[in-house]
Amino acid sequence: MKHHTFLRLIDPVKDKMFRLALRLLISKEAAEDATQEVILKIWNRKNKVKDYANIEAFMISVTKNYCLDQLKARSNNNLSIIHSNYDSNELSVHSQAELNDEMKHIERIVEMLPEQQKVIFQLRDIEEYDYSEIAKITKMNEPAIRVTLSRARKKIKEELLKIHGYGIK
Repeated sequence: MKHHTFLRLIDPVKDKMFRLALRLLISKEAAEDATQEVILKIWNRKNKVKDYANIEAFMISVTKNYCLDQLKARSNNNLSIIHSNYDSNELSVHSQAELNDEMKHIERIVEMLPEQQKVIFQLRDIEEYDYSEIAKITKMNEPAIRVTLSRARKKIKEELLKIHGYGIK
């Protein structure tokens, strides 16, 4: 595989790889390093890449596994979902402050979720992967993914209701 062909293959996926790495590793620098390392790993396997049915799922899977290995090596289980792509000039200062507070609440709640729930929540609700792609990445079956995602969403909802002072019914 030639250099320019490889770059065309990587280019549409590298931002997703970075966002996943950022969610898992928290640090922007660590996420950048992880993305570069994964791209290098894939470059070293460039002749085998064409054998994969879904190259994007393969790249995301390699990214996820690399980040999880980094976390295990550091014994760091403080994963985080940081979603700050909601800038809008139309929001008032008050509305923006409320939105920021709500995102911080969600971030803290997601930090408490088990690792598997965090990853699946990230892939489905943030990155918007479909269930079949998540199954390839996580090597889980689709019903298990749906159950795990349902549990993550339920826990997030319950915790938000507690924060806002509403009882769970």
